[in-house]
Amino acid sequence: MTHTHTPRTIAFTGHRSYNRTHDATVLDCVESLVAEGARIFRVGMAEGFDIAAALVTLGLKSKCEDIRLELYIPYPSFSLHMSDTDRRLYNEILNRADYVEYIAKEYYTGVYQDRNKRLVEGADMVVAWWNGKPSGTSYTVSYARALGCPVKNLYDYQQLELEL
Repeated sequence: MTHTHTPRTIAFTGHRSYNRTHDATVLDCVESLVAEGARIFRVGMAEGFDIAAALVTLGLKSKCEDIRLELYIPYPSFSLHMSDTDRRLYNEILNRADYVEYIAKEYYTGVYQDRNKRLVEGADMVVAWWNGKPSGTSYTVSYARALGCPVKNLYDYQQLELEL
């Protein structure tokens, strides 16, 4: 399936090591997508890029009330391994989200891949923070490309060649 229409549903994927120093880049991207008609933003709720993208999206909801934030969380106790700061942000986002889906009742091998597939399926575009190295983010980018879903990579302010 090739996506040629205006993207309405955006899935975010990125590294847990994202340190929030490029949030202005993420904000510029999301504002541009909203101006083009994007209204649904999907996040997997991992530390780093996912949480940052969710916070940027929530910040824009005050300007554009019809924006929806959808969370696809691997399992209910997912946040227990997070730092206190990330867990606080996670809970704040969880309480303000428009939709929450848990992929499973508890952890199992492959639950993160299943979550990433669910994020991408039905999305019109994936916005990534991907350094080009093998990871869960590269898996998600590869899956999106296999579905014909365009990927915009924000890493280092440039589009890396997304051939895997």
